Amino acid sequence: MQDTNKTIKTISDTSLIGKIGLYFKEKWNGIKDLVTNSNKKTMASFGIMGLGQLLNRQWGKGFIYLFIQIGAVFYFVFKGATDFIGLFTLGSVRSNPWEGITGDNSIIMLILGVLSVIFLIAYFMLYIANIKDAYNTQLRIEDGKLPRTLKEEIKDLLDKKFYKTTLFLPIIGVAVFNILPIVFMILIAFTNYGGVIVETGDLVDWVGLDNFKRILTLGQFSETFFKILGWNFIWAILSTSINYFAGLGLALLYNKKCVKGRAFWRGFPIIAFAVPGFITLLAFKFMFSYGGPINQMITGAGGTAIGFLDLDAGWTARMIGIFVNAWITIPSSMLLATGILTNLNNDIYEAAEIDGASLFQQFKSITLPYVLFATTPVLITQFIGNFNNFGIFYFLRGGLYIDGYFLASDTDLLINWLYNLSINNNYYSIGGSISLIIFIITSVISLAVYIMSPSYRQEDTYK
Repeated sequence: MQDTNKTIKTISDTSLIGKIGLYFKEKWNGIKDLVTNSNKKTMASFGIMGLGQLLNRQWGKGFIYLFIQIGAVFYFVFKGATDFIGLFTLGSVRSNPWEGITGDNSIIMLILGVLSVIFLIAYFMLYIANIKDAYNTQLRIEDGKLPRTLKEEIKDLLDKKFYKTTLFLPIIGVAVFNILPIVFMILIAFTNYGGVIVETGDLVDWVGLDNFKRILTLGQFSETFFKILGWNFIWAILSTSINYFAGLGLALLYNKKCVKGRAFWRGFPIIAFAVPGFITLLAFKFMFSYGGPINQMITGAGGTAIGFLDLDAGWTARMIGIFVNAWITIPSSMLLATGILTNLNNDIYEAAEIDGASLFQQFKSITLPYVLFATTPVLITQFIGNFNNFGIFYFLRGGLYIDGYFLASDTDLLINWLYNLSINNNYYSIGGSISLIIFIITSVISLAVYIMSPSYRQEDTYK
């Protein structure tokens, strides 16, 4: 029984959920230790930032923490609190040009409100760092050591902790230019921003999950959403599979000793990969157009021109998109597989041949597991890239709306429909909801596939 419990504990500790649980457990134990063992000087930093450092005669750090707290208090009293409240109200004064009333700008208030939350999180992190620093100083003094001076801290930031110094500005940039837009778009999904509100500049209100209900359950949106979602999965699975296995097949072919001039033949896919993607897409769009060379050959042979990308093209246009995407993507898959196959030990194949394994058995039991182990993260990336591949059908067939679809065509992916709704037709809240649904779908699939893959479960096997 004890062995079974140990086995269960070991499995839980090595699983992703077990590791997350252990991380938070360690953090919680650290907080309990800090609270229960802090002396009066350390406890002083709980109320006023830097006070614990000042009581330990760490004047430089103490005053820095104190000034940060004073600045934060001034910001939240005169600006931050108003912005934070505006995040929930989104304004109350409507504009009236006839009476000269400017009114509140809900979108600006939303952005400033998100910024206030980011500042609040940053202040809370500095507040925790201030307490930890005071506690670490307490431990040094209890061990008979002197408190660290500001000069020593700066020296460490330029030496042992230089990574913190170099990452400081990039982290701020990521928070402002990456996290802020993402959070803003997520929040837009829970408002009624769009349509007449965009044109008139009226106030925006929070609507909760209403946009998601419109997408998933109501007429024009739900019908189009599920049609596009089904095609989106078919497209992503087909494109990823074709591109991956075709690239692997070419890599295996070019590695054969019987192939003459392998370096020469590898050059053709690389040239296709080197041409900018949108140029390739425009070239294929012209090739399959009514006046393109393919239709010219058909009409020259006495046939009738075919609308390969026309409104009623259907699966013809879809297959052309899959073909064009393969033309663009297979070379990169081939180069990746070629690099991985060069590291595979040929002795394994010789042993397999001695045991009587066929070429297909060697591929199934040796080549494919090894390549999948090395390329699973890349394969997931390719799947997500194909799922959100905006350019293929935008350049081949963009701007077409057909019957049975609301502001979309039968080749549009969710990302294309999102663009049509938000950019071209001002359905920003619906677009934000779709982007959040896309994020949930792709993140769940990516995490599930990676956890079940050999790259995560059998890491030690291929070392």
